[in-house]
Amino acid sequence: MFARMFEELEQLRRSMDRLFEQSLAPRWSAGQTTSEWTFTPPVETGWTDESLNLRFILPGVTEKDLNLSIQGNQLEIRGERKPPENFGREDAVWHAIPYGKFERTVDLPNGLNLDALEARLHDGVLDVRIPLAAEVKPRRIQIQVGEERKQLAAA
Repeated sequence: MFARMFEELEQLRRSMDRLFEQSLAPRWSAGQTTSEWTFTPPVETGWTDESLNLRFILPGVTEKDLNLSIQGNQLEIRGERKPPENFGREDAVWHAIPYGKFERTVDLPNGLNLDALEARLHDGVLDVRIPLAAEVKPRRIQIQVGEERKQLAAA
């Protein structure tokens, strides 16, 4: 019984190893003689009372290799991470970091002021701040104090 359970666990481990190897393997395009990595940069999101904040992790990417655009309610980031030059002989370098072109599209909710979007690239991180539209910002409602209502006499 235990032997069968360990055998199944080992089979699961091998399947997971193959999955990771395939997902990290270079992708080939027809007619290409060299491999070209493609990847999707990770993103974090967070809300404040004033804005939606997005953070894309892009180590090794410069602003000239990056394009940020909005179409409708979609934010699209495209770019390229280039491998380091003179890192080692071509036949003696193994890359675990994906290089090549990348893209990511983020669906944005309604209620954002897309015209006031701000983006800042620093230390391999792209921070995007999109302010909330005035009509959806939380606001405090003033409660007025007035006289007590007098009871109406029944006729």
